[in-house]
Amino acid sequence: MKSNNKTQKLTKYIFITGGVLSSLGKGISSASIGFLLKSSGYDVTIMKLDPYINVDPGTMNPFQHGEVFVTDDGAETDLDLGHYERFLGESLSKRNNHTTGQVYFEVIRKERKGEYLGKTVQVIPHITDEIKKRMRSFEGEKDFVIIEIGGTVGDIESLPFMEAQRQMGMENGSKRTLNIHLTYVPYIKSSDELKTKPTQHSVKMLMEFGIRPDILLCRSENKLSREIKQKIALFCNVEEPSVVDVPDAPYTIYEVPLMFRQQGLHNIIFEKLGMIPKEPEIDDFKKFVDRIKKPANTLTIGLVGKYTQYRDSYKSIIEAFVHAGSINNTRVNVNLINSEEIDDQNVKEKIGSLDGILVGPGFGKRGIEGKILAIKYARENLMPFFGICLGLQCAVIEFARNVCGLKDANSSEFEKTKNNVIDLMENQKNVQQKGGTMRLGAYPAIIEEGTIAARAYKQTSISERHRHRYEINNDFRELLASKGMIFSGKSPDNQLIEIAELKSHPWFLGVQFHPELKSRAITGHPLFIDFIKTALAEKKKKEKS
Repeated sequence: MKSNNKTQKLTKYIFITGGVLSSLGKGISSASIGFLLKSSGYDVTIMKLDPYINVDPGTMNPFQHGEVFVTDDGAETDLDLGHYERFLGESLSKRNNHTTGQVYFEVIRKERKGEYLGKTVQVIPHITDEIKKRMRSFEGEKDFVIIEIGGTVGDIESLPFMEAQRQMGMENGSKRTLNIHLTYVPYIKSSDELKTKPTQHSVKMLMEFGIRPDILLCRSENKLSREIKQKIALFCNVEEPSVVDVPDAPYTIYEVPLMFRQQGLHNIIFEKLGMIPKEPEIDDFKKFVDRIKKPANTLTIGLVGKYTQYRDSYKSIIEAFVHAGSINNTRVNVNLINSEEIDDQNVKEKIGSLDGILVGPGFGKRGIEGKILAIKYARENLMPFFGICLGLQCAVIEFARNVCGLKDANSSEFEKTKNNVIDLMENQKNVQQKGGTMRLGAYPAIIEEGTIAARAYKQTSISERHRHRYEINNDFRELLASKGMIFSGKSPDNQLIEIAELKSHPWFLGVQFHPELKSRAITGHPLFIDFIKTALAEKKKKEKS
C-alpha cells in the first residue's frame, strides 16, 4: 500500500456576506483579504457563490452582469473571479464559482438517477449538503478558503447559501470558521452625520439566520470616528477593534489591501482563528500602488465597443490598462466609445485626439461598422491599435476590404458572402446546429520571431484564454499575407491564426484570445505593457515634432 506523503492542511473558512445594498465591494474585499493572507505566507483560494438560477453567466446580458470571466479550464464565471486572480496573482478554476443553477441542476440529476433512494428531496438537507460539498472542495489543499456569497442578506435567493454557511460554522467550530459581514454606513448630508441604523438592521437579519458576524467591514464615504465604531460594536455585538471602516479608495481599488493592513485586519483574522499574527510582505505591491497614484506620464486610450454604457462589461481590460500603466509609470485614462455612434463623418472627431485605441470583444452584427471605421482610421493614421477577439476579426475585415480590395468582405456571423474572411471554426459548425458552444479556456500558441508579439512576450510559446466560435478563414490567409498582414501567432498545428499584425505600423496587433484575463497586479500582461510603452513613445515623438 502506497503512502501519501502530501501533508493535509487544516483548512480554515472565511465567509464574506453583504448587507444593506448591493455593489458595496464584496469582491474587492474578498480579494484584498486573500492578498494579505497570501502575502503572509499562506496558501489561499477564493470562491464565489452566486444566487442566480442561471447555470453560468455565459448567456447573460453584459449590461446586467458585466463581463464573463473565463478560467484556464474553460469555465464561464462571475467577474469577481477576475478580482481574485488579479490580487492573488494565480489562476483559478471552475471549482471557484458556483451558482444556484448548478447546485439545483446537480441535485435534480441525482434525484432522477435515484441516488436519494426514494427520499423526499428538500432544500435542507439535500440542497445545503450539495452547497457544503462545493464549499469543501479545497478541504486539505488550502490553508484558507474565502467564500464570498453573492447578493444581500435577506434576499430569498441567498437563503440556502446562508444556511449552508451556518451549518459549516457549527461543523467546523470557531477556530476554523470566520464570518465577515460587509455593510453600509450612509452619510446624510442634510444632518451632516453618518447613520448606523442600516448596519444594525443588516446584522440583526444575519443573526436571525443563525450567523453571528465576527468582523464588520463598514463601507462609507468617509472614515468612521471612534464614537461611530463604538456604537456599531455595541449594537451589533461585535468587539470594537473588529469594526473596520472601508472608506472610498481615493485613487484605485488596489489601495484597499493597504487600508485593511493599516487597520490590522489580517491580525484580527489570525487572532480570532487562534493563529500567531504574521505581517504580510507587500513592498512590491506598495510600489505598484504608488506608481498608480503618482505616475510620471499620462495617456488616453479609447476602448471602442458596444457595451460601453456599463464599464464592468470591460472590467478586465480596464484593469489590465491599470497594471500596464503602473509598470510604464503612466496613468492610462480609458475612454469608452460606443461603436454604434461612429460613422464616416465623425470618426476623426471620436478618436482622432486619442493616443491609441483598443477595439474590444463582443458578439453579433450591431456596432461592427463603427469598429471597422475606427480601425481604418488607426491603420491609416499610424495610431497604436489593439484588437481583442472580435476586435481582431474586425481588423481583418477592414484590411480585406480596404487593402485587399474585397469590398464585401465580412463574417459569416453577419451575412453570407463569397468573401467571408471570418468564418465559424470547423469544430463549431456541427455543434452550432445542435445549439452551439464556444472554444473556451486556455490553448497554446506559437509566436513567430521578429514580430511585435515576440518582442512583447519575449518567448515563442504561450498559452492564452479563449471565448469564441469564429476565426480567420484560412482560405484568405495567403491573400491577406500577400498584402502585408503578418500572422505572428498560430496554433501549434498551424490551423488557427491567433495573432495578426502589420509591419509598417508602430503598433497594430489583434489577438483571437483574451489577454486581459491573464493580467495581474504588479506583473501585468506582456501585450498590454508593450502597447502602452509604444503609445507613450509615439505620444512623446509627436510632442517633440
